[in-house]
Parts: sequence; C-alpha cells; structure tokens
Amino acid sequence: MSLSDRRCVPCNKGEPPLTVEKARALSQQVPQWTLSEHATRLRRRYRFDDFQQALAFVNTVGELAEEEGHHPEISFGWGHAEIEIWTHKIDGLHQNDFILAARIDARSGL
Repeated sequence: MSLSDRRCVPCNKGEPPLTVEKARALSQQVPQWTLSEHATRLRRRYRFDDFQQALAFVNTVGELAEEEGHHPEISFGWGHAEIEIWTHKIDGLHQNDFILAARIDARSGL
C-alpha cells in the first residue's frame, strides 16, 4: 500500500522518532520532499502562478490536515507555499509525517 493510501494514526508521547536511516528510506517514497540535516523535519516548497493558486493550495492542505489530525507548518505568499512537517509530540519524524506528505501531493496533484 502506498503512503498516499494510508491514514495517519495517533502516536504516543515518548515514542521515539524515526532513525535517520528509516527517515531516509521513507523519504524515497516522497522524492520531492527534503529531509532536514538531522532528519527531524520534512519540507517542500511549491510554486504557483499567482496568490490565488497558492491560497487554494494552502486551503486544501488545511482541510487535509484537519481530516488527518496532523498539522504541518505552512507559510505562503504570492506564487509560493512552503510546508514543513514533523510530529510535535516526539519532536521528530514519525511515519505519519511521510503519510501526510504523500497525501498532500496526491490531493493537490502536485
């Protein structure tokens, strides 16, 4: 089953974040996303033709985040949006972060 077909499941506080090796392995399934230096965050920057397209994308991501109960950091402006994902409870990456990244790409078609 691909990551975009899966759903986020709540993780427990105190659960260990993914190892660098596991994060790198999962990142192969979301190749347009970038791991931070120590594999604690997942990021992607999107480009759009105008502000309205960026806003529509951000609203789509917000709706998906609510459905999944997993909320990324989102910044955007004219012609761009940036998403940063990590699991706050464990201050690092969890499988849910990769699921959300894949679902964002699938939902947005980007």
